[in-house]
Amino acid sequence: MFALATSFCLMVYRTERAAQGASLSMDYVRFGRANLRISRLGLGAMGFGDPKWRAWVLPEDDARPIIRRAVEAGISFVDTCDFYSGGASEAVLGKVLWEFARRDEIVLATKAGNPMGKHANARGFSRKHLFAALDASLQRLKTDYVDLFQTHVWDAATDLDELVGAFGDIVRSGKALYVGATTMPTWSFVRSIALAERFGRAGFQSMQCEYNLCHREAERELLPFCRDQGIAVIPFSPMARGFLCADRRLPDTGTARHRSDDYTLKYYHRPGDFAVLEEVAAVARDHGVSPAQIALAWTLHQPGVTAPILGPTSVGHIDDAIAAMALRLGTDELAHLERAYQPRPPRGGGH
Repeated sequence: MFALATSFCLMVYRTERAAQGASLSMDYVRFGRANLRISRLGLGAMGFGDPKWRAWVLPEDDARPIIRRAVEAGISFVDTCDFYSGGASEAVLGKVLWEFARRDEIVLATKAGNPMGKHANARGFSRKHLFAALDASLQRLKTDYVDLFQTHVWDAATDLDELVGAFGDIVRSGKALYVGATTMPTWSFVRSIALAERFGRAGFQSMQCEYNLCHREAERELLPFCRDQGIAVIPFSPMARGFLCADRRLPDTGTARHRSDDYTLKYYHRPGDFAVLEEVAAVARDHGVSPAQIALAWTLHQPGVTAPILGPTSVGHIDDAIAAMALRLGTDELAHLERAYQPRPPRGGGH
C-alpha cells in the first residue's frame, strides 16, 4: 500500500548566525521525505495574540522581541493556527515576522478545524470550511501561501475522502505547498495517506502530535508508522505545557498559564507525572541546566522526531531551547528519565 521508507535518513545541516553579539548555531533537517528543510526547533505561536483569549498570551509588542530572537537564532519553522486567539496569533505573525525575515527564509505552518464562528460550517473539515479558513489565514498572515497546512482537532465524523480531496486541491491551488495532520488517530492517518496515494493527491507529509516524557502514547503505533514511512514528526508540548519546567506543587513556581490552563491540571498532575518530573530534575542537576532543557533534549533524542515545537513566552525560553540542542544524554540517563512513566489509557482521539 505504501512506499517503504526504511532507508530514509535524517540529513542535518548547520548554519551559524550572529545574534546580539553571540554566535548561535542551528541545525536544519529534512522535512520527512520532502526536499524541504526546516530548523531543528519550531517556533509555536499559540502564546502570541490576545490576552483576552488566554491570560498568558502575549500581545504584539511583547511578542516582537521573542519572534526577533527566534529568527536571529536561525529558527525557520514557525507554527500557528487560526484558532489561537481567534486569529490574532496569525495577525501578530503577519505584522511582526516579516520585519525580521524574508518570506523565502521561513517555513510557515498553520492549521484549521476548530470553531471560528457560531454557524455550523465554521469548523471541521468540509471543503467549504477548509478553503474559507485558509483564505482567512493567508490574509492575517500577509502571505500568498503557507508552506504547511494542517488539520487541527480530530473529528471522528470526518469523511476522509472529502478531507483528502480538499487538501489535495489546496496544494494544487498553490495556497499550501504541503499538508499535514495534528493529533489524528493512527488508523485514520494511515487511511488518509492511502487514499491520497490511490487517487494521486498530495498526501500528509507530517504529523504534529503531543509527545513528551509524561505523554508517550504516540510510541504505540503513530511514531513507528511515521518512521517507517518517512513522515515528518513535529511534536508539540515537548515540556508538557510547562509541567516539566518546575515543580508546580511549590507555591513560588506557578505561572499565569499553569493557573489558567485546565488541560495541564487535568492531564499532567498524575502521581506518575510528578515521578517523571523528579527524574528530570535529578538529571538537570547533574548537567547544571534547567529541567525544561532536559525535557526538550529528551524529545530531541527520540528516533524519528524532526523538530519539536516550542511555545516561548520570553526571550530566555528561546536561548534555553537553543542550548538544549547541544545536550547529550547517555543511555543510563535516558533510562532513568523514562522509568517512571505511567501509560495513559487509549482515548481514540490521537492524543
